[in-house]
Amino acid sequence: MTTVSEVMTRGVRTLSPSDTVVLAAQAMDELNIGVIPVCEGDKLVGVVTDRDIVVRGVAQELDGKSTKLSDVMSTHVRCATEDQDIDEVLSAMADTQIRRMPVVDGQQKLVGIISIGDIAAKDPEDDLDVAMSLGDISSPAEPDRSSQSQASGAAGGGSASGEPRG
Repeated sequence: MTTVSEVMTRGVRTLSPSDTVVLAAQAMDELNIGVIPVCEGDKLVGVVTDRDIVVRGVAQELDGKSTKLSDVMSTHVRCATEDQDIDEVLSAMADTQIRRMPVVDGQQKLVGIISIGDIAAKDPEDDLDVAMSLGDISSPAEPDRSSQSQASGAAGGGSASGEPRG
């Protein structure tokens, strides 16, 4: 049985809820990552993803220099614990279609992060499980078209008016 503690990444960069969206985007660019845990001290209170920044910040026309992470971050975060079995974590990732999970201790203090890549790179025995989980995680979601924005146009890349571009 392989546990989370054997494959997780420790020493993860974190930000606070009062940090700005621009600071998070810069950190993501610098580290070449798409998610940063958000902590108050060492207690996990959420995560901010590149998608959170775009959907909850840019698309809402918020000012990235003044918008706090607390305004765009995800607060209901699925977490793993160090003693959890990798198969259990892979199953949870597949069920919720996520590629990475913060790892916390019993007091919700962040101790690391685990990703599909960590599992694949450090636990070659689980290649089949990783491949199946990645397939489940990557299943296309049905888009929510209940409130379309100005960006909504004709499907297939055509213009909103139906006239050809060019």
